[in-house]
Amino acid sequence: MDILTWAALSADEQKAALQRSPLIGDSGLEQSVRAIVDAVASRGDAALKEFNQKFDGFNSANIDSLRLSESEISAASARVSPELKAAIAQAMANIDVFHSAQQFRPIEIETQAGVRCELRSEPIEKVGLYIPGGSAPLISTVMMLALPAKIAGCEKRVLVSPPPINDAIVYAANACGITEIYQVGGAQAIAALAFGTETIPSVDKIFGPGNRYVTEAKRLVSQDGRCTVSIDMPAGPSEVLVIADSDANAQFIAADLLSQAEHGPDSQVILVTDSEPLAQAVNQALESQLAALPRQEIAATALKGSRTILVKDMQEAALVSNRYGPEHLIIQTRFPRDVLNHIRAAGSVFLGAYTPESVGDYASGTNHVLPTYGYSRAVSSLSLADFSRRFTVQELSAKGLLGLGQAVMTLASNELLDAHKNAVAIRLASLKD
Repeated sequence: MDILTWAALSADEQKAALQRSPLIGDSGLEQSVRAIVDAVASRGDAALKEFNQKFDGFNSANIDSLRLSESEISAASARVSPELKAAIAQAMANIDVFHSAQQFRPIEIETQAGVRCELRSEPIEKVGLYIPGGSAPLISTVMMLALPAKIAGCEKRVLVSPPPINDAIVYAANACGITEIYQVGGAQAIAALAFGTETIPSVDKIFGPGNRYVTEAKRLVSQDGRCTVSIDMPAGPSEVLVIADSDANAQFIAADLLSQAEHGPDSQVILVTDSEPLAQAVNQALESQLAALPRQEIAATALKGSRTILVKDMQEAALVSNRYGPEHLIIQTRFPRDVLNHIRAAGSVFLGAYTPESVGDYASGTNHVLPTYGYSRAVSSLSLADFSRRFTVQELSAKGLLGLGQAVMTLASNELLDAHKNAVAIRLASLKD
């Protein structure tokens, strides 16, 4: 990777050094995705089957439904090896423990005499879970979405994934309580979840990461007046930033960088360090490790849009990281928690030499659906709360309204909203009768 010295860069050059992959931001992307969304909205299943053939080479014309049958789910599950089933079970257990601990605790408080306010939570009724497939079927994403949806109590949980769906994705979905599984991926799957088709039901909220087409489709449907659907977050191509000092292991760092670069050609990896010898050693390790990867062509393309940034110390490293706002942040330093105290923007943080990003991707228990493109400065990582909606309740006694009414009427009068004032005044008058 190119090695840049942060202090030697101008303000514009520093900004450019933190730009995402040049493969992101295709000017024709919105137009292409909008055409797919419109086709699904108007032609439903027929459009989905055409796109399955066009984009995935999957002929849906010979199947009665895009939905997997119980027998197909059972057959796919039977083909999964015992070893993989055991790994899935261990990951599910940890994810379940961590997310169950996030259960909402209602708030009920009297703000003043006779004025009771509450904060409550209810599960979102219908959720759509998008699972990337293609060259890297993300079995782990099934668990990261399906288990929190189940724990939260979402009544209808619909899963979509590009065809043909990997057997382990089907098995994991079934193990997590998903019974509605549909063979459709890409922007067309997002459109189907938003608008509904003859086969696929519409949902209230769409979850899941994906490539830039999926990310753009999520953005478009969330702003489309023809449907009412929300999305979890902007979760697009994967990215990682590693903060490392001279004590760090170059081989470990190279492995972490490549673990994200292999996701796709539009992934991005950044190394921030105060040690030029380490930066050089990481480049050498990248070269040797890359040669042994089956997905080396994909990773190599991603590395072309990646770089190493030299800083003067760990405080400046934290500053650079916060400006970038990485999806994944690995801190491999002598005192990682000291650096953590300065971190203000990251989707998920991995501390120390023995915490590769891979553990969070699969089985530590945290969620791997995270904001990208720098949205981690304001958007949180996925949690149990995202599968519920919070709402407030208030209840006033007559005494409560007597104590609060005048303040409300004064505020309403100053906002020139007389009907608001009257809604209080008429009640206060009735208390004098």
